[in-house]
Amino acid sequence: MYPPMTRRICLQTLAAWAAGIAVPGFTAPQPVRVAAASDLKFALTALCQNFTQATGQAVDLQFGSSGNLARQITQGLPLDIFMSADEALVFSLFDGGLTPDKGALYGTGRIALILPKNSALQLPKNESEARSGLANQLQPIRKFAIANPEHAPYGRAAKEALQNLGLWEPLQAKLVLGDNISQATQFVTSGAAQAGITALSLALAPEVAQQSGNYWLIPANLHAPLKQRMVLLKSAQPSAKALFEYLQTPAAKALLAKYGFSA
Repeated sequence: MYPPMTRRICLQTLAAWAAGIAVPGFTAPQPVRVAAASDLKFALTALCQNFTQATGQAVDLQFGSSGNLARQITQGLPLDIFMSADEALVFSLFDGGLTPDKGALYGTGRIALILPKNSALQLPKNESEARSGLANQLQPIRKFAIANPEHAPYGRAAKEALQNLGLWEPLQAKLVLGDNISQATQFVTSGAAQAGITALSLALAPEVAQQSGNYWLIPANLHAPLKQRMVLLKSAQPSAKALFEYLQTPAAKALLAKYGFSA
């Protein structure tokens, strides 16, 4: 038990820090800095809220396309943990000497065809129906949204699936590219695009489901697997290891599965 005077000083110091008042000699814990693929927006936010509630450790989340984030890391982005929608980008950072190891697989993503709320379009029930009728269904639309295949893994998977369905060329003039999968999804939910391809993890998020119509889960055989990997950076602060380990626990994996990430 602290002496009354010491305890009072500690409480006053914490209160001053919480109010944003600088306290000489007192350094507040630094947030764990995480850069993550946009498909993790809702799942990872929930996970980090649980982590912060349990540990008191703050987490600073930054979302974007995995390719852009990896490039920023090579350019010196100060970071503790990188969570990529494409594990090849993590391997590349390791080869470049920016990570101590190749990290850990946290799940495999899926893509889905999504429509705006109250759309008159009909989603296919299976791959056969998509191949036979989806082109006619999409013919009247003006805009079709996907993430940019140049730097977003989900955009690359979307392009591959559309090519395998014979839809890539017919949709060329209608494509609108999001900087990342989250932005592409917003194009659809806002009505700026009349259809698009999103991450299953976003389609399952209540925040997205309330603003969109139903979705069709695109068969996994139509694109390369979206193996997603996370890694600690060599510059990571010690507190980041606890979050990294938490994200590999059964509880964290169960929440990721709820958002459609398979093991």
